[in-house]
Amino acid sequence: MDGEQSADARDERRFVLPGRRPGPPQLDFPPVRNGIDYLASVVEHLDEEESEVEPRDLKYAVLHLQAAAEVLLKARLLREHWSLVFKDPGKATRKDFDSADFESCGTGAAVERLRDIVGIDFDKKETDSLGALAKDRNALQHYGLTHSAHAVEARAGRVLDFLLRFLEDELLPLLDGQERETAARDMILVSDGVRNISSFVTRRLNRLRGELKGQESLTLQCPDCEQMTVVVVPGGGVCHFCSASWSSDESIASDYLEARGEPEELIQLCPQCDNHALVEGVVFADDPAAGALYCFGCTARYTAGELISCVNCSRLWPIGADDDSGAGPLCPECRGQIQPESIG
Repeated sequence: MDGEQSADARDERRFVLPGRRPGPPQLDFPPVRNGIDYLASVVEHLDEEESEVEPRDLKYAVLHLQAAAEVLLKARLLREHWSLVFKDPGKATRKDFDSADFESCGTGAAVERLRDIVGIDFDKKETDSLGALAKDRNALQHYGLTHSAHAVEARAGRVLDFLLRFLEDELLPLLDGQERETAARDMILVSDGVRNISSFVTRRLNRLRGELKGQESLTLQCPDCEQMTVVVVPGGGVCHFCSASWSSDESIASDYLEARGEPEELIQLCPQCDNHALVEGVVFADDPAAGALYCFGCTARYTAGELISCVNCSRLWPIGADDDSGAGPLCPECRGQIQPESIG
């Protein structure tokens, strides 16, 4: 009886691909096909052409997209050498690999090895998107994900686009015969879903162009959805794409730097309002080729040539400010300290 129950339980777990006859119990998901299956799940959960995206859809979209990235990046490493998927390749053994008894490398390490060992070029925006995805996955697992559906969908679209190109360029050409045909067939659903997601983002951005017209000098990239749709105001800002909002200069300045992978220690004192809210290299829609020095507190905006560092404390201050000390560019505070000493 126990044997019959075990057989029944195994049969319940049997996975049969559409159009195939049931055969012996098996789960046939080699790495590339496994990654494509994860991608198919992602587009199914994020496809607003099919149904409204719910919080549960976002959860599984993030989890499965991160899983797809890890599986596909490591699949390419496997084509180079099996030891490269180990966290520590120097301790890799064939016995551990064959039994799957080892700790594998993370997404970041996989990208580094593909770049440094295999010679694959990655754009910084691609690696940044993968890094943001990993953070979303970790936040979801440990704290809960609080980003809006639009933000997650936009970021997922970028990672999906990257993974599709990675598949086309680095994985599918290496497959042979039936495996390649199966992968190509499975990719049809993924490609259709990605087009739906991309078209949603495009439609929304086109609609927002009219809404944001005339505010280009106050519009910058959103730290959450990475679209150029945040309109800043003194002490905060609102994203018109994903509805993210900030009610303090500290929070928006910190999030803006974090999205660029830079520490909040780079936030400086503003020469106009004296708030600790000045950030260098802020890109606005009216001049996307140049980065400005921008204060998220009072909205003061400077070009790189308009400010100079105080020789005494390194605080940035407008060039041309009165300086009769002869000691070089000084901020007012340092000038006030030096001049009395000179008089004495």
